[in-house]
Amino acid sequence: MYDISTRKRALALVGQGRSLNSVSRETGISRAAIRSWQDRLEPLPRLAPPDPGPPADHCVYAYLLGLYLGDGCISGHPRGVGYYLRIACANSWPGLIDACESAMRAINPTGRANRVQAQGYVSVVSYSKHWPYLFPQHGPGKKHERRIALEPWQQAIVDAHPWEFIRGLIHSDGCRVTNWTTRLVGGERKRYEYPRYFFTNRSADIIRLFTTTLDQVGVLWKQANACNVSIARKASIALMDAHVGPKY
Repeated sequence: MYDISTRKRALALVGQGRSLNSVSRETGISRAAIRSWQDRLEPLPRLAPPDPGPPADHCVYAYLLGLYLGDGCISGHPRGVGYYLRIACANSWPGLIDACESAMRAINPTGRANRVQAQGYVSVVSYSKHWPYLFPQHGPGKKHERRIALEPWQQAIVDAHPWEFIRGLIHSDGCRVTNWTTRLVGGERKRYEYPRYFFTNRSADIIRLFTTTLDQVGVLWKQANACNVSIARKASIALMDAHVGPKY
């Protein structure tokens, strides 16, 4: 794309009686482009791609939505109308990297995704014109500095597939750990271990989406502080283990 000043300069040279060949050699601009500017100086407006509508695979989308809200971002291609969806996955969890790439391929209308190795993590990347439609939470700035809310069609998908959404959020910004404490048993202090799930995110809106979905599936939780949610009740851990499990 050439800016208006470049176009005007080329046309001014032509207006001096120069041939298209000589102006093209001097400016590096093709004769066809210069000739077209003689009919229309302003560039044609870019047409936005059509809205593809909600994704066909709602179950996979719910999982990918959780990953995106946790560790994902969307950025525009500098020379086109397309966008890159990137989700960062730690090297420690190869199974998560595979699941993320598979979900991206299933949701991207082009069916494409690839991996870019970085220091300590893999960035799973997929290019499409439709990512802002599929993830309307995309916007300028960091997620925790702007409002994050689901569109009605997204909320309907999460309501239908709550565990996949929770799984995506845990796989991005959560973990399953083993805590321990000591207690007196028969006068002797013994070590006691118990599992716990944590979810950490700086966005109050994303925390709210997570806890509201936990309420929907009957998981009891406690907010340790503004950024951390803890799940430690035995029955709730059993539910999380059955539907989410540790990263792998």
